[in-house]
Amino acid sequence: MRQLIEYLQKNQIPYNDRMIEKFDAYRGGVLQWNEFVNLTAIRDPQEFTVKHFIDSAACFGLPEYRAAQTIIDMGTGAGFPGVPLAILSPDKTFVLADSLNKRLKIIDELCQAIGIHNVKTVHGRAEDLGRAKDHREKYDLCVSRAVANLATLSEYCLPFVRRGGYMAAYKGADGEKELAEAASAIRLLGGKFERWEKTPLDSVGEEHKILLVKKVNKTASKYPRKAGSPAKEPLK
Repeated sequence: MRQLIEYLQKNQIPYNDRMIEKFDAYRGGVLQWNEFVNLTAIRDPQEFTVKHFIDSAACFGLPEYRAAQTIIDMGTGAGFPGVPLAILSPDKTFVLADSLNKRLKIIDELCQAIGIHNVKTVHGRAEDLGRAKDHREKYDLCVSRAVANLATLSEYCLPFVRRGGYMAAYKGADGEKELAEAASAIRLLGGKFERWEKTPLDSVGEEHKILLVKKVNKTASKYPRKAGSPAKEPLK
């Protein structure tokens, strides 16, 4: 956990020993479960800390994150970036959504055992959850490290965000190209591109940035489209 502690100190992110214990326990739990269920391709503990914990924590310093109280992590996978952020921000409420219930059950079990009490998981496809009254335009912030084209990802995420809230999408080397191709889709869904923010991975040569999109208008009721359509036919 040395790398994580150094990162938190360097970026003046408040933490305590109990938080570090939770990070250590969560990493151990994921790697143990990974022997039976495919949760992550990263098996080295140090690499895990950098690429899952430190990269996830890149959101913490953003004013949009600081102002958010309700946060949904779309396509959370093994719980990233939602769980690391939840450990660092026990005062915020996190909903972790994924289409694979097996992963969510593992997250639930680990969070309960470790004592991470501000995380709730929800099973379902983004297209269905984005239409549900309990979730539609209910969140201050939607974060995602899901691997999806930005036009598709915007249709997954923006319906969850209230007007005035934000989508924060972690993107790789093709991010600028994806943004150019998704610009009209973002507007159509009620969003407005604001800026890119670098992440710790970007500083060590792995192009990884956070795209920030503000929700300026309500999303039209016809979005998201039926399950499968955003991926097969991204908005243009």
